[in-house]
Amino acid sequence: MNISLLSVNDALACEGWYQVTQEKVDAFAKVTEDFQWIHIDQARCEKESPFKTTIAHGFLTAALMPKMFAQCVSVDPQKNTMLNYGIDKLRYLEPVRVNDEIKFSFVLSSIERKPMGSLYRFSTQVDIKGRDKPALVGEFLMLLL
Repeated sequence: MNISLLSVNDALACEGWYQVTQEKVDAFAKVTEDFQWIHIDQARCEKESPFKTTIAHGFLTAALMPKMFAQCVSVDPQKNTMLNYGIDKLRYLEPVRVNDEIKFSFVLSSIERKPMGSLYRFSTQVDIKGRDKPALVGEFLMLLL
């Protein structure tokens, strides 16, 4: 769906599930220098973590938003550029365990005219396959130039 054709309350659901592997978690830990054991020490997690396995960094899940959004929405590169404008009211509700599969969904809640372009605000949720509670909810902001 081309972003310029969206109307307020339009819902976008990304196709397919995305698996969060230990390799992805380890790579994120390396880039962010966040080596907390709950993310990278599988043996310790089996013994001490309430989840019994490593979990993804919350910001890893949030950082996947632009990638997943781009799978749901298109932009005419001859006419527009889309910039990540930020995230509002981000809440982590359920940890993403290693090897969980997640799926992003977006609902357009508003379009605001800005001097540089149009600011699209999306109510966003990340579901975890097989769980009732979402991994995160928040408002994802994209600026269309």
